[in-house]
Amino acid sequence: MHISNKCSIAVHCLICIHEFGNDIRITSEMLSVSSGVNPVTIRGIMSALKKDGIISVKSGTGGAVLCCPTEEISLYRICSAVEPDFLEKLFGIHSSPSQLCPVGKIIGSVLKTSYDEVAETLTKSLKSITMAEIIRNYKNASGDNNLSVEDVWKCYLSASGSSGVT
Repeated sequence: MHISNKCSIAVHCLICIHEFGNDIRITSEMLSVSSGVNPVTIRGIMSALKKDGIISVKSGTGGAVLCCPTEEISLYRICSAVEPDFLEKLFGIHSSPSQLCPVGKIIGSVLKTSYDEVAETLTKSLKSITMAEIIRNYKNASGDNNLSVEDVWKCYLSASGSSGVT
């Protein structure tokens, strides 16, 4: 079973946008430093989130903001935005079982029934978890270690080799 890491990267980005987007311009370069992911990958994820209406990004100067309340952004919506076929990729059925074998003849339909049930349960679960809950979990996990905007800038500037705030 596999769900692409694009979903967790997208959640990482959305937390950063939620926590710091009102105070500083959140760019793909900044999110790249924060997540440890290539800026090109971040831009692809941001583009998918924008296309789904989860975020907006200012043209030219950059800077992402959330477009809807965190209660309306489910894990299912995020995963579907960044990896539209993630449910189809969840399970693979071997493609050429022997049609002479009594098991091989029907294994695809047998497994599809079970896999569809799992996918339906997973979908319900992913739809029930929202960014509001994830942000609460983030805040609970960070405790007194909540970063200030200045801390975020220090992290970005030290990793990017810049010497000043723009």
